[in-house]
Amino acid sequence: MHAPSRTAFDLSAPACIAINLRSCCPSPLSLYPAPFWLSGFRRQQLLHSSFEQMEARKAFSSATRSLSATSLRTRLTSLTSTPLRSPVPVFNPPNIDFVSSKVPRKRRLQTLAVALWSTAFVWCTFTFLLLLSFPPLWPFLAAYMVWAYFIDNSPEHGGRFSPWVRAGRFWRYFAEYYPALVLKTCDLPTDRPYVFGYHPHGIIGMGALCTFGTESTGFSELYPGIVPHLLTLASNFRLPFYRDILLAMGICSVSKKSCSNILRRGAGQAITIVVGGAAESLSARPGTADLTLRKRLGFIKMAIQHGADLVPVFSFGENDIYQQMPNEKGTTTYALQKKFQNVFGFTLPLFHGRGLLNYNLGLMPYRKRIIAVIGNPIHVEKCEKPTLEELTHVQTLYIEELMRIWNTYKDEFARSRKRELNIIE
Repeated sequence: MHAPSRTAFDLSAPACIAINLRSCCPSPLSLYPAPFWLSGFRRQQLLHSSFEQMEARKAFSSATRSLSATSLRTRLTSLTSTPLRSPVPVFNPPNIDFVSSKVPRKRRLQTLAVALWSTAFVWCTFTFLLLLSFPPLWPFLAAYMVWAYFIDNSPEHGGRFSPWVRAGRFWRYFAEYYPALVLKTCDLPTDRPYVFGYHPHGIIGMGALCTFGTESTGFSELYPGIVPHLLTLASNFRLPFYRDILLAMGICSVSKKSCSNILRRGAGQAITIVVGGAAESLSARPGTADLTLRKRLGFIKMAIQHGADLVPVFSFGENDIYQQMPNEKGTTTYALQKKFQNVFGFTLPLFHGRGLLNYNLGLMPYRKRIIAVIGNPIHVEKCEKPTLEELTHVQTLYIEELMRIWNTYKDEFARSRKRELNIIE
């Protein structure tokens, strides 16, 4: 027998391997056998190529799985090792402390009285505009405006003092809200006129209104024969209807002409000036008593020219009924407030208090006790043209009496003070 040729042996061995591989590891190409008309060598090449493609696909799939696992592992590691970003800030509404439903009726009436007066200029203006919507009332409203702006001079001539308006029950509720009280330290003779200097101004001066603008604290009973006139800005008398309420309370303009007209009436007449004014309201904060006084010589000059005794009044608690936003000197807020004051004559403190139905959010004052201590009168001699030395001398006596009031009653009425009385200007 002849031995098989080398070529036949080489061709048959790969064929057997290919057949075995096809049976144990089928691939997409091995499922389709080579056509029978191809030669043995060509058939062997085709099968060998199919085997290489199958191995390459296996290697690629394995590498892909390995790459995916590595990439995933790397990303997970970076997520756990890198600190999380800060979450987007979420608006948290303020914790509003609402009024209990079990509040006594009397306290509700007190709160209502303060709310009505705090918004009196708003609803008076609204009422006037509402009446304007009725054409038949236009002639009457026009006549009222002409009379109020061009004819009536009551704001500079003592107002239209009405005892029954000042003594109304409404003002009792208003004063009992805080409560507002008056402490008398001495009698005031009725044979002289008086100039009361009220300190501090506070945000609005609610204590001054209770003490000198109404009879809710019993001023006329404590000082019989003294007719008080609280003075305010002339701009308040430009609001329809609101001006008439002020005039009935005896409140007048703080102009020089108004002061002179009242003091000229003689004995028993009194004016009350909130000396610090708008500038002092910017420094009104709970627990403090920063006064604007050293530059204020006008009210002292007015008292000397008319022979009126000066009476210092310090109101403990006036600065405690509102909270004010920070506005220290040098800040943009303070500069804007001062510029507003220079243009319009008054300023707008950024303050807040409580609301009608809650205790910590709104524009109503807090329930903080206000005690107005009326000091001893400082006697002055009448002089038409007082010198600067005379003015400063009387001012020194005035400040001494004011400091005496503070030092005498601070431990009783200002226990939660943050610092002592300070005259900043």
